[in-house]
Amino acid sequence: MIADGMARTFMEREGLDALLVFGEHEDAGPAPVAYDTWFTNGRPGTTVVLPRTGEPISLLPGPMFIMDHLESSRRGDIMWIPPRDLRGTRHSGMIIATLDELGLAEAVIGVVGLGPHMPWHPEGIIPHGLWSNVLTRFPEADFRPVDVPFGQLIMPLCQEEIAALRHSARIGDAMVEAMVATAAPGVPESQVYAAGMAEGYGHGSLPAAMHLWSGPDVVAAGPPAWGHRPQAPRVLDDGDIIYAEVFSNFGGRHTQNQVTITVGDVHEDFHRAAEVARAAYDAGLRALRPGRTFGDVVDAMHESIDAAEGWPFLIAVHSLNPGLCVGKGRGLFSRIPGAEGYPRVPDHPTFLPDMELVPGMSFAFEPNYAFGRHLVHLGGTVVVGDDEPIELSPYTARILRATGTAASSPA
Repeated sequence: MIADGMARTFMEREGLDALLVFGEHEDAGPAPVAYDTWFTNGRPGTTVVLPRTGEPISLLPGPMFIMDHLESSRRGDIMWIPPRDLRGTRHSGMIIATLDELGLAEAVIGVVGLGPHMPWHPEGIIPHGLWSNVLTRFPEADFRPVDVPFGQLIMPLCQEEIAALRHSARIGDAMVEAMVATAAPGVPESQVYAAGMAEGYGHGSLPAAMHLWSGPDVVAAGPPAWGHRPQAPRVLDDGDIIYAEVFSNFGGRHTQNQVTITVGDVHEDFHRAAEVARAAYDAGLRALRPGRTFGDVVDAMHESIDAAEGWPFLIAVHSLNPGLCVGKGRGLFSRIPGAEGYPRVPDHPTFLPDMELVPGMSFAFEPNYAFGRHLVHLGGTVVVGDDEPIELSPYTARILRATGTAASSPA
């Protein structure tokens, strides 16, 4: 298993008797907290207990996981944890029983799931009730959050993982190409969404639901509104912009494409904003070198962003595989017309600015910029190489132009 040897060395270095790794539910969406899969080679959402000596035990959420393990084994798939080391639930009672079984009642246990996972889980993912039960049962144990150091340990991907990452990025590009070929005036944005997702599924990926918005001057990010409110998808018009964040996942290795698609002729400020975003992207590439820090990359990308006269929308860069560190945010969204009365978006510093870059680390470059309400974001997945950075998605590091056929108006 990928993390086993490194994990044992990590435990020795940190003075730990065991690791307890709590995985986020498999339907969590992009950037899941799925460290458990580094031990299981299976579905995300399990809890793994690894003693410093002995085999890892995987606690499964329910019978579906057992069925999948059985069927995958029958088909000859490589299962890293054998049936004897599986447990049928992962509630607090089973965690308690497993720690008892391994003699860890008074141990020093490193826990993945209690620490920050930015930006979605700044205070961890383990449910309060579950963890309270564990703490009550083991008052003599020393539980230590190790999310950040363990995440940094597994960030440098090996060549086999990078190969999977390249394939994931190719699928992401194909998804965007399908969206570009579908988008046109008169086409519902849901058809653009469907074209991209279908391409991902057709290439053997299970991509997380993409983020997509459209309009002539839209400033928004996230899943489309028709996914959570009972309303019809918006119909594209000439002069629109489509914003999308496209997620691909192959073999448990994740890539992202930041997408801006123009539908016909758009306001010139979009092209001005794209120049700022592209300058930030290029500056990030120049800074992404072994031995430098994540903070160096963030600061380099913000040079052009901070010097221009518009405003940045969101962060410019974050890590992938796992999603651990994020760039700084400036909170200037609060300046746009119509934002009066809304809570101010606060500035926030770079998370893990001193993290040293190592070959194999992967990042989502997603610089964004706006003049007024004319916003552009672009970019994709980049890997720290031995010397030069490895761009996996240069296709979306620019504005794309829709090439679909306009829908005819109803008679």
